[in-house]
Amino acid sequence: MIGLGEILIFGGVLVLIFGATQIPKIAKSLGEGLKEFKKSVKEAKEMDEEENQEEKKPKEEK
Repeated sequence: MIGLGEILIFGGVLVLIFGATQIPKIAKSLGEGLKEFKKSVKEAKEMDEEENQEEKKPKEEK
């Protein structure tokens, strides 16, 4: 499990690499990317469910 010390060291390294002003921009970009990914996964699941329902309909009508 990650402790507080490791988190602080990781944060310090990030500040040294990217600078304090860039970290919020990076976090925002990651958040937007994750939001778009979740949206795509949700749409794919809905399309898959619709296709599965369409495949079952002809079998039930026979």
